[in-house]
This record gives sequence, C-alpha cells and structure tokens, in this order.
Amino acid sequence: MTQTQNSPTQVSARLGANNYGKAEVKLMKVFRDTARHEIRELTVRVAMTGDFGAAHTHGDNTDLVATDTVRNTIYGLAKEGFQGSPEAFGKELIAHFVKTGPRVTGGFAEFTEFLWERLQVGGEGHDHAFVRQMPQRTVRVESQDGQTFQVTSGLENLYVLKTTQSGWEGYLLDERFTTLPETHDRVMATFVTCKWEYLDGSVEVDYDDVWARVYRQIQETFTDHYSPSLQNTLFLMGQAVLTACPEISRIWFQMPNKHHLKYNLERFGLENNNEIFHVDPEPYGLMEAWVERDA
Repeated sequence: MTQTQNSPTQVSARLGANNYGKAEVKLMKVFRDTARHEIRELTVRVAMTGDFGAAHTHGDNTDLVATDTVRNTIYGLAKEGFQGSPEAFGKELIAHFVKTGPRVTGGFAEFTEFLWERLQVGGEGHDHAFVRQMPQRTVRVESQDGQTFQVTSGLENLYVLKTTQSGWEGYLLDERFTTLPETHDRVMATFVTCKWEYLDGSVEVDYDDVWARVYRQIQETFTDHYSPSLQNTLFLMGQAVLTACPEISRIWFQMPNKHHLKYNLERFGLENNNEIFHVDPEPYGLMEAWVERDA
C-alpha cells in the first residue's frame, strides 16, 4: 500500500478572523522645543485588518503593507505627529494605514508607556535628567474603518501598600481547611492593573488629563478608608474614579493580594508587634471586577 493511500483526505478549510502588523516597537521621543525637555517612551504594537485572504490561502502578497513599513511608519509619524497622548497617536496610525494600504480596512494599536519623572537636584526637577517609574500606562485603540475609534486606556504595575487600616474577618471558617486567622489589623498590598472605557459621545477627550486623574484617584482612595477586604477597596476605587472622571463609562481592576505575613519571632524569645513580615510571593489571592455606572 502506498503512502498516498495511507494519507488522510485533506479537509476543506476557510480563513477566519486574522490580522498582521508589527509588535514590540520601542519608541522614545524627546521634546526639545525649550531648554526644559520632555520625554515619552512607548512600546507599540500595530495590527491591520482587511482583505488578506489571498496572502494566506494562495501566497499572493499583492498590495500588502510590509511589516517593516509598519515599523518605519511608526517612527516617521512619531516625528511628524505624536504631540499629545498615545490614544491620539493610535488613531493617527490606524487612519494612516487604512488610507495608504489598499487591502487595509481597519486595525488596532496597543501601547505600553513607561513613565519618567525628573531627577530632583537641589529640590527642583532637572531640565533634562529623568528617572523611570514603576507603573506603566496602557492604551488600546481599535477601528473598523479608520474613522471611528474604540479607545481603552489603563495602567499596570502600580504597587501600593498600607501598613494598617486593613483587615480580613467574618469569612467562612471551614473546620477542616481554614488555617488563616481572622484579623482587623494587617498589611495590605497589591499591584493594581486596570483599564477603562469611555462614554459614547466622549469624542474630544483629554486622555492625558483623564489618565492623570485616574492615577491620582486610585492612590487617594486606597488611603482614605478602613479596608475590610481587597474586594471592598477595589469597588471603592472604581466608584471614586467614575465620580472623578465623567468621561469614563466603566473601569476594570485586577488586584492580587500580595501577602505580608507576620513572622513568628516568639520562638526566638522576641515579640513581634506587627513589625517583621515575610513577603510571600505565591500563591496569592486574585481579585478581578468591572465597576460600572448604575444606569
């Protein structure tokens, strides 16, 4: 019996949803309009959608935009544009590829922005020396036609901690498997990741200003109450953001509970008055939720 006779019959297949583009494009722009410089640093992904069927099924690359061209366009348009927010830059990029790519009908752009603050010298921020911060700003801009856009903004890796005014009590005590003691005074720490969507009609949005307000409000709300749970703090932060930012329709949070466990010093004859902790990296509790406007 021949190999051909052993081979299975080839199934009929069709191409589903697809996109292509360039990812992990590292971009920094230095604004040198004055002696006091500004900088923006982004990691960029641009993906195009459209009529790419022939390339997949027949290897026909006619009228396709090369991914190398995508990369060069990101840098070129950053030189000519990118005067404001990553959200606005994302709209510019997608509109450009829809206009110039014969087979491109839409796409999306994703950004991670790394935040820099001025080095402090003599109590003042230096004109051209900076230190990178831990949190990052995130952006996703999507369009089906290059003219209307869906924008999602966010932040990640905001590490916050408070040494008191937090507890965990009143939960189910399983007689077999619950070992964690209840407490009304614990260290609470988390990495805040969140993303938010904008109300319909919020076209002329100052995205930089909204991001700054969200960033500030999350930190303020984290401090302003006793936290009976990380879940309650998550909700209160979301509610406060929606109050402070009328442009936002809803906000999603992911918040791991970064356990700081009181270390047993009594076995060494030492008293531990909530001073010495073991930071337990894993496993950890993980809370996720949308907080939405109540219609």
